[in-house]
Amino acid sequence: MSVHKKLMEARIRLQNTKLNKSGHNKFAGYKYFELGDFVPAIQTIFADLGLSGIVSYGSDMATLTIHDTETEKEIVITSPMSSAALKGCHEVQNLGAVETYIRRYLWVTAMEIVEHDALDATLGSSEPEKKPAPKVEPKAKPAPDVSDTPWGITVKEGDTWKESVVLGATKALELAKSKADVVEIFKINRAMFERLSTEDRTTYDELMEIFSEYKKKF
Repeated sequence: MSVHKKLMEARIRLQNTKLNKSGHNKFAGYKYFELGDFVPAIQTIFADLGLSGIVSYGSDMATLTIHDTETEKEIVITSPMSSAALKGCHEVQNLGAVETYIRRYLWVTAMEIVEHDALDATLGSSEPEKKPAPKVEPKAKPAPDVSDTPWGITVKEGDTWKESVVLGATKALELAKSKADVVEIFKINRAMFERLSTEDRTTYDELMEIFSEYKKKF
């Protein structure tokens, strides 16, 4: 088979493989595939068909090259690189978050993996916004200030990093005046929340519950 025919065969086999979505965005209410949900199955299928996938990163573009190990032909999937600038995170942590996302999207594209539209789930319907609920009084416990960037959360690295993220997010939510503000807070600080999900899933789930409650208020 040609490399293109092998790739189509791999897609069909993956399509007929039962995959479970382990990622769960409780705020937006949808599940999604993490790398560990489909990469092992793809590697098994590729090995059987004589294919090999290699991901590489450049300053501007990320590339997934699918090689035919029998003919040396290849298919190249590309994606523009992105960036993350999380306050309180080291540069290498920001880079790692970006590479994880890009790697996942490259494989999703190459294997035509169909997922729920995360953007639609986050933005919700186009119904007119309800009148704002009474403003919640700020908690007496001090929290990190919201940065000059609208809704950006400022935290310091250290033993209290996770607590600072929760407190900063809560303070920002208390200042929100609409559902759109709640969504914007989540979107701008999403990479930070994803790091929290990796380091402390329980705290992340509790924070997403707080987001859901504020979203329901509007």
